[in-house]
Amino acid sequence: MLNFSIRNVSENDVDTILFFINQLAEYEKLSDQVYATKELILKYGFGDRPYFEALLAEDDQKKPLGLALYFFTFSTFLSQPTLYLEDLFVLPEYRGNGVGKQFFRELMSIAKQHNCGRVEWSVLDWNEPSIQFYASLGATPVNGWTVYRLDQKAIDTFRID
Repeated sequence: MLNFSIRNVSENDVDTILFFINQLAEYEKLSDQVYATKELILKYGFGDRPYFEALLAEDDQKKPLGLALYFFTFSTFLSQPTLYLEDLFVLPEYRGNGVGKQFFRELMSIAKQHNCGRVEWSVLDWNEPSIQFYASLGATPVNGWTVYRLDQKAIDTFRID
């Protein structure tokens, strides 16, 4: 039985946040798309207007086991906030020990505190272990919706003629 706890991150956790971002990118085969730096994490996570919040799972010796990074959006149809889970990552050697489930317990508590009408996240189509985990929690895919994105280059060169 693994003993662990989950807590909110602080500015002192920036290196750990960056570590988990890189671990997740490697797992998702997207390492070439990581531009995160300690400076950017500090600026956007702990600056005047934080754009994200995060939870950190640690064992009894304070060894990091996983990270859940989230932020709030707003649903116009529900007229309520939405907790958007941007990233959830548990180190492979600690999966199956309840860390992911505990993250979701904490996230649901946070969603209730903020009167969220829903909690959403994305998962890569090929990530079958995660899809099965989310289904075991009662989550369902949102059929009929496709994610669209404008990247930094598209933002910088955006024009409507």
